[in-house]
Formats: sequence, structure tokens, C-alpha cells
Amino acid sequence: MTRTFGHAIDWMRARVDSGQLPTGVLGVCSADGVLALEAFGSDGGRTATVDDRYALYSVTKPLTGLTIARAIERGLLTSETPLRDALPQAPAGAATLGRLLSHTSGIVDHELGGGSGGPASLREALATALLESVPGTVRRYNNLAFEGAVAILEHATGAEFVDLFTEMADAAGAGTLSFDPADAHEIHDADLAGHDPSLVFAARHPAAGAVGTVHDLLAIGQSLLAGDGRVVAPITLGAMLRPRTSGLPVLDEDPIKRFEDFGLSWNLPHRPGLLDHSLFGHTGWTGTQFWMSRDAGLCVVALTNRLDSWRPEVGVDWDQLLNAVMSAR
Repeated sequence: MTRTFGHAIDWMRARVDSGQLPTGVLGVCSADGVLALEAFGSDGGRTATVDDRYALYSVTKPLTGLTIARAIERGLLTSETPLRDALPQAPAGAATLGRLLSHTSGIVDHELGGGSGGPASLREALATALLESVPGTVRRYNNLAFEGAVAILEHATGAEFVDLFTEMADAAGAGTLSFDPADAHEIHDADLAGHDPSLVFAARHPAAGAVGTVHDLLAIGQSLLAGDGRVVAPITLGAMLRPRTSGLPVLDEDPIKRFEDFGLSWNLPHRPGLLDHSLFGHTGWTGTQFWMSRDAGLCVVALTNRLDSWRPEVGVDWDQLLNAVMSAR
């Protein structure tokens, strides 16, 4: 039986037509190929197409995690490798790779693209970052921790993170995935958040700085669903999806984060509004969505360009889209 995704397409179109989202691209694939692909809306006279590049923000996190996992497969490090191996002077040196990638490192985070001042680079911020909790004892969502994971990766491999990231993308056929924001859609409402996207791109932030197309993410999703080993081996993905935060106190202010667990860079949501609790993936601050379902055998990618689209005055409930996709028949 061929599944159709009319409800999901109608949902995305309605959010763009209403002005909740400036533009949008929606794609769905299985292990066998792309099943749905459509673009919606225009922005400043630019009509959205399925080939457009968008700032991915925190969808970057699992992509960085996959890049690091490929080095684990080479025997160059493990999830228990400590940050002190790469940065002996760092106060948070006892935090391990696994804790850095699962938001349990205890490191005090930094403001993402929040203006000037402070350390000149992410690495300098990391080298002086203090601990707010004992590593592994609580969970708080953390962007700077991903720079720690990258520091461990670069120390273990002797290679630049961006080069290894490109190798991961190329292995999947994600040829336009990079940290170059050229031609990406403008990010709306950054001023309302006091946010400067240029700082994220300039830092090539491993937690938020990637830019790509729906084709890039669908290519990675299809490879992971197929278990073809082009990105990582199935056993590696399985290890990345083991929950590492179950039962830990959650310090995040957003109450919905109580209904999430994290593996190695992957969000494992169990929000009560979701039909499918086998999902793994990530949401980005710009509204980007990259999710796979182990039960439905589907990958859904939604790209858009408004910060905090879920805030009450905008009112986008992305769980509605995920339900429409994963229940399609």
C-alpha cells in the first residue's frame, strides 16, 4: 500500500498561508526513497523551492553527533573519553563525551548568538566554563557542551571538525550541507529574541550552525532508516539512541522538556501529545524539524525560518505535523 501525506502537506501549507511561518519545505522519506516533497510560500519576493537552503540551528546537534560517532567506529575515542584529554586546563575537564552530547555535562552554558563581549571563540568559552552541577547528575539543555564534544573529536583524530562533518555529509549524499549560510533564507524574529544569527554562523557552531536543504536531511534520514552503513553502522545508531537521561532531574525552565530523553545527541521525545513515541531526531530554534520513526519507518523534514514559532503569539504546534506524517496510510 502506498502511503499518502495529504494531511501533513495541508498542515504545512496552512501554517505558511496564515503567516505563522514565513516559508516552508516539507519532505518525507522511507528507507526506499522520497515519498513527499513540497515547498510553500514566499519571503521578500523570494518564492520558496525544494532546493532552498535553511539555517538548521539545533538540527545541527545530531549531525554533529553522527560525525563524532564515525570516529568512535574507527576506534579513536569512546563515549567515556573525558574533555580533559583535549583541554587539560578546562574546569569541566571531567565531563565525558557522552555527557557532553546528552546535556548532562554540568557545564555552564553560554548565550547563543547573544551579542558581543566575553570570550573571542567557543573554544575559549569552553576552556573557562565552570560546572554548575556534578557531571551526569542532572540534565540541562546545553549548546556549549557540543564544542566540548568537538574538542575531543579533533584531539582524537587530528582533523578539523568541519572537514569531518563534510565527510559525513558526503557519505550520505548530502552535498549542500555545510556551515556556509550563503543563500539561506532570512531568519525572522531574531531581533525579538535579541539574537544575532551571524555570530552562530561565524563560529561554525557545532550545536546550531549548519545550513542545508531538505534533500540533505532526507538523504541522511534514508540512510539511517535503511541501515546501509553509509553514515554510521546500525549498531552505532542503536547505541546513540539508548536513553542516557532517564530519571535525572531536569533543570530546564521549559516544562515540555520534562517529556524528553536524550541519547548521544538525539532527542527521544515522549510528549503526551505525540502518537509515536518511537521518534528520534531534533527541532531547531528556527522551526526546523528532523525526525525519524522506528515504528513507522519514516523520516520527516520540515524547514522554515522563524525563531520560536511555538510561542503563544505565533502558535505553531509541531507535534500536529509529526502526528499527521507518522499516521499516514
